[in-house]
Amino acid sequence: MLEPLNEGFLSRLSDLLLCRWTCRHCCQKCYESSCCQSSEDEVEILGPFPAQTPPWLMASRSSDKDGDSVHTASEVPLTPRTNSPDGRRSSSDTSKSTYSLTRRISSLESRRPSSPLIDIKPIEFGVLSAKKEPIQPSVLRRTYTPDDYFRKFEPHLYSLDSSSDDVDSLTDEEILSKYQLGMLHFSTQYDLLHNHLTVRVIEARDLPPPISHDGSRQDMAHSNPYVKICLLPDQKNSKQTGVKRKTQKPVFEERYTFEIPFLEAQRRTLLLTVVDFDKFSRHCVIGKVSVPLCEVDLVKGGHWWKALIPSSQNEVELGELLLSLNYLPSAGRLNVDVIRAKQLLQTDVSQGSDPFVKIQLVHGLKLVKTKKTSFLRGTIDPFYNESFSFKVPQEELENASLVFTVFGHNMKSSNDFIGRIVIGQYSSGPSESNHWRRMLNTHRTAVEQWHSLRSRAECDRVSPASLEVT
Repeated sequence: MLEPLNEGFLSRLSDLLLCRWTCRHCCQKCYESSCCQSSEDEVEILGPFPAQTPPWLMASRSSDKDGDSVHTASEVPLTPRTNSPDGRRSSSDTSKSTYSLTRRISSLESRRPSSPLIDIKPIEFGVLSAKKEPIQPSVLRRTYTPDDYFRKFEPHLYSLDSSSDDVDSLTDEEILSKYQLGMLHFSTQYDLLHNHLTVRVIEARDLPPPISHDGSRQDMAHSNPYVKICLLPDQKNSKQTGVKRKTQKPVFEERYTFEIPFLEAQRRTLLLTVVDFDKFSRHCVIGKVSVPLCEVDLVKGGHWWKALIPSSQNEVELGELLLSLNYLPSAGRLNVDVIRAKQLLQTDVSQGSDPFVKIQLVHGLKLVKTKKTSFLRGTIDPFYNESFSFKVPQEELENASLVFTVFGHNMKSSNDFIGRIVIGQYSSGPSESNHWRRMLNTHRTAVEQWHSLRSRAECDRVSPASLEVT
């Protein structure tokens, strides 16, 4: 009797394990097939239980202990079973074990909560440290704006005045009525065959008469105007018309060419400056006209009347001078080369200028030697290429100064002053000091440099050596 009992118990236990994992007939997982489920009761197989027994299953174990004995005694009694000749279990035993398992699973599912609550703790991110400090949220504070905050603004700084007007938005008639500086007639055309730009200065009209510096009276009845032409940003290579004497309606009819590629010309701005010639002081700028060449059909060409607008540059430049310095320590000689000058201030109304350069050696505050170049007639861009040599011992070189003065030759009266620079111990500016320093550091080597001429008053103010010469 004991052997059939154990055999029945083992068969029931195998039925329980096989239904939890696979179907004993088709060897597939139970949740993928329904071959072993009863047609009367639908059984939901959730797979194996987790490693830790859920609380709802633990609570039901105590109540199921008594129920197991009752169900076992009433529903599936442990009676001896006879084995078939082929060693298989009977169909009645299989149906009984399946029905018992179905009742057990159904009772457990009825007690299982439908949606268990999961308590998830918030995850904290941060740097691990031995001591945690609580972080308090910052309090947003409203900034205080005083009542006079906007009164600190100066509206006139943002308004358009005469010096910063957008003249592009004004017509020529509006510009003429506002500034009353006159109008200029000119034309441009580009020659693609020879790759040069031709600028023709035709005439001007309604130019204002010259006014004295204090504005109390007119210096003279008429101006002596001329026009300077350049292609910005290059202001060094400029052209200049002749001076028209005592007229407010000058007629120039002069042409000037600029050797420049076509694509480069389109990136330039044509600047025409009308200047009033003054023999006794620096020339005064009357007005200017600027035309971006990208807005003009250069190949087709054209001519325009443009109203003059004020220029920020009230006075024209005095010109530039190209010099070369060389010192020979063994011979104790200071060699000076006056190479050329360009865009010198015009001193003669009719024939430009007859410029020459005077070179004076000053040791300390004492004039030692004076030399000068020849003068070239009727030009403001003279080429000299003349060399001069001064005897200067090496121990006296650091106390030496060279004063370069450009004059316009005048046979009837004293020569006309054009401009001056001082190079050496008492240099007249940073550019001159740099040229002298380079010469001292490179003995036996010629050092060339361009210098912008300065007025007599400016040189006398910054250089004691300028006061020692005439």
